[in-house]
Amino acid sequence: MNKLIKNELIKIFKKKTIYITMIIVFLLIIFMNCMFKFANNSNYSVYIYSENYISSLEEELSKLNPEKSSDVTLYINIKSELELNELMNKYKDSEWKLSIINERISPFITEKNTYKYGAEKNEEQVQKISNEMDSLIAKLEQNDWKYFASQDLENANSTIEELERQKQQTEDTEILKSLDIEIENAQIDKEIALYRLEKNIPYGTDYLNRALTNLKTASSSIIEYENQNKELEYEEKKEYNDALEVKAESKYILDTGIDINKTDSLKGILQNFYSQFGIFLIVVIVMIAGTIVSEESNKGTIKLLLVKPYTRNKILLSKFITTLIMIAFVIITTIIMQILVGGILFGFESLEVPVIAYNFSTNVLEEINIFMYLGIQTLTQLPMIILLGTLAFAISTIFSNSALAITISLLGYMSTSIINQLIIGYNLSYMKYFVTMNWDLSQYLFGNLPSMQGMNITMSIITCIIYLLVMLIPTFIIFKKRNIKNI
Repeated sequence: MNKLIKNELIKIFKKKTIYITMIIVFLLIIFMNCMFKFANNSNYSVYIYSENYISSLEEELSKLNPEKSSDVTLYINIKSELELNELMNKYKDSEWKLSIINERISPFITEKNTYKYGAEKNEEQVQKISNEMDSLIAKLEQNDWKYFASQDLENANSTIEELERQKQQTEDTEILKSLDIEIENAQIDKEIALYRLEKNIPYGTDYLNRALTNLKTASSSIIEYENQNKELEYEEKKEYNDALEVKAESKYILDTGIDINKTDSLKGILQNFYSQFGIFLIVVIVMIAGTIVSEESNKGTIKLLLVKPYTRNKILLSKFITTLIMIAFVIITTIIMQILVGGILFGFESLEVPVIAYNFSTNVLEEINIFMYLGIQTLTQLPMIILLGTLAFAISTIFSNSALAITISLLGYMSTSIINQLIIGYNLSYMKYFVTMNWDLSQYLFGNLPSMQGMNITMSIITCIIYLLVMLIPTFIIFKKRNIKNI
């Protein structure tokens, strides 16, 4: 058996196609890393229109008459848009100022123009709003972002005090529960304001601000789910788990200042290795598995093996084991390629940053070394990779058709997400035993809930083994009974 496997490996590595294919994969890895490296990864998008668009707005505005009731609403909207753009353009190089203008000052601009040009004109209100705007703009000029954060904190504290006062004045249980929920949400706003001030986080859209936004959204979702009067449905439990994970990860980012979700780094790419490079692995593997038998059958060289003192089962088994060895070779080689290319382009420093995973069994975050995490991910993806390689191997052996074997296997891989979405979307519980629902074991990692209720890791492993045997047993039977003269 060892000699047969060795001979199969030698035959594979004598082919130019394996080297050409791996070179193409290497070039694709370089291309994708360059895309991550040189793509526009600016932390914020500037709210500034093109000169042509501004000209078109100004031209349209000149055709409108704010004294006409039919024009006034559109006039106010365009006028406000132009004023907002002008103000944003003034501070286009400051992310936090753009955020404040867009979130805090923009409503004042619309309100001011409504009182100035709308049906209910009120010069006093116009002046009052203009003064408030000028006060806020003065803070922008002073680069005083902490003023706005302090306002947020003050507003949150005032809201909590007011809600606590209302609680003391009512005994209605439903109203009390509603007030408790409002207090919890106000406390989230307070926590975010404190994070901003204590961690010195100016307004903007960088990873720290995204963490603050995610913390608020996830915390609000958790409050909503925990205050429901009914037991959560399965999909709601999954959403609740997602919110718990996002909240814990966001707090970790804010507490440590580490961007654990940074994708344009060697660690970030390795962390998502199979989602980004999975298709390359599958293409190479099904090409090897889909030709290892059929190519020799079509050329007639399989006779040279069949006339040797080896049983047909042993010959076919050696080819299948060789396929498994090549799966390991392709995965390891591709990972090494990525480490080299990613390290050259991004540096190797990010490898020191741990992968953060939320353990739903213990409700704590775990820090995992990137290589250990990659090893865990590899183990969870192996069932899918082996089953697709086996499918190509089986079709290649049964029909002696490499093109058919490769095509069907690739279609099976590419249609996985569509099939799974249909099964979950239509709640086809009997389809939880279908192979595509079970071959990705990462759904069970760290105590997470699987794709469908009733599934578990033992069931998925057994299901994958059954599908593997269903493909292999007929393949060995047919190969054993095949007439050598007709090959």
